[in-house]
Amino acid sequence: MSLSQAQKKAFRSIGHHLNPVVTVSENGVSDNLLAELDRALNDHELIKVKLALPERDERAAMLEELINHSQSEPVQTIGKMALLYRRNPQVNPKLSNIKRFENHHGRH
Repeated sequence: MSLSQAQKKAFRSIGHHLNPVVTVSENGVSDNLLAELDRALNDHELIKVKLALPERDERAAMLEELINHSQSEPVQTIGKMALLYRRNPQVNPKLSNIKRFENHHGRH
């Protein structure tokens, strides 16, 4: 399922206020990192990931690997930050960054 431009725009505005919950370093992608990424996406649906790698090409390759492993969708990438989204039909509304934003702004 691909996100529409309107969804991406809304998600970018939500993501702007988020802190990164997962940081990828030069150590690369470990099982622990993938488990953390999976848990964060399950809980929050929309997350910010920090790619702490100096080379742009390395960051792009790392991001591609994270997206493939997590079955998430890239919403935005700026410098060393990436915004990823994965819908969770059973998400806890108190944890989901999407639901919290919608509830806070009166959208249902």
